[in-house]
Amino acid sequence: MVRDFLPEGWGVQGERGIAFVVAGPSGAGKSSVISELLRRDRRLDFSVSATTRPKRPDEVHGRDYYFVSQEEFDQLVSSGELLEWTEYQGHRYGTPRREVVNRLAQGKDVLLNVEVQGALAIARAGLPCPVVLVFLVPPSWEELVARIRARGTESDEALRERLLIAREEVRHIPEFHYLVVNDRLENAVRELEAIVMAERRRITRW
Repeated sequence: MVRDFLPEGWGVQGERGIAFVVAGPSGAGKSSVISELLRRDRRLDFSVSATTRPKRPDEVHGRDYYFVSQEEFDQLVSSGELLEWTEYQGHRYGTPRREVVNRLAQGKDVLLNVEVQGALAIARAGLPCPVVLVFLVPPSWEELVARIRARGTESDEALRERLLIAREEVRHIPEFHYLVVNDRLENAVRELEAIVMAERRRITRW
């Protein structure tokens, strides 16, 4: 065992659960990168967020998000069942506390896909485990705009709003631990895999 080589009171983070939080602007490709990483790394559990926004055609309730009404979201907030929540373009997003805390208590690593403000809130939430913040960006601003346009779901007004929000979000990059550039899916997944492995082997005092 790894502990055989370490002094008493020391260990590696991989012996306990770690919360890996991936955030970034709309169009960064977070869902694609996370889906591929989850396929490759069976030790990661995905934390499904709740949202009040409408479901997109390719999304599945309970897999991509828990799609809830405004009233249901209000109840989650008032009952303290959300670890964090934030509002984005008129819709609310939140992380169910049980999705994260219960799995971490079992020593599992949890992967979260949240908005930038939500990621920062999770880092301040006092979880009994390491919290690793990863900011994902496309290779250029022009590519970000092209990816959002390619969805075909945004009006010109909605696109402008998303870009304004993205400009504000990237200002928070220095508050994150890692930056991953999603130029090609394979490259981005490999970089994220390397981050996960490095954090699991990080030496820490308990």
